Amino acid sequence: MKKILDIPLKKIFLIIIQIAGLYLLSVLGEFISNLLSLSIPGSIIGLLLLLVGLHLRIIPESFIQEGAGLLLIILPLFFIPATVGIVQHPEFLSVKGIFLILIVMISTFLTMIVAGRMSEWYEKKQVKEES
Repeated sequence: MKKILDIPLKKIFLIIIQIAGLYLLSVLGEFISNLLSLSIPGSIIGLLLLLVGLHLRIIPESFIQEGAGLLLIILPLFFIPATVGIVQHPEFLSVKGIFLILIVMISTFLTMIVAGRMSEWYEKKQVKEES
């Protein structure tokens, strides 16, 4: 089988299909949001649909694993424009900016702590179920 950039062609197609599946969930979430006139963004509804599908094992983890992994690898690229925007506006780096940075750091650490604790709790629950 031919390889592009040393990645098997089959794996490239698999990743494209998986990303398309994730995109379809987002589109479905947008549709539901518009249909029901919800104030919740459709992308969030799509993520909730993905969460429910994974939890109920309707969507197997292997269906999104490679595609989601690739998206997570390139995710930092989406933050570059925001960083450049902040640098172009020095008023964000004044006293108000210090508070803004402090708030972002605290919320980031709290998010990391809560996510870590939830992951530990979920892993312990999985180990108990397997025993």
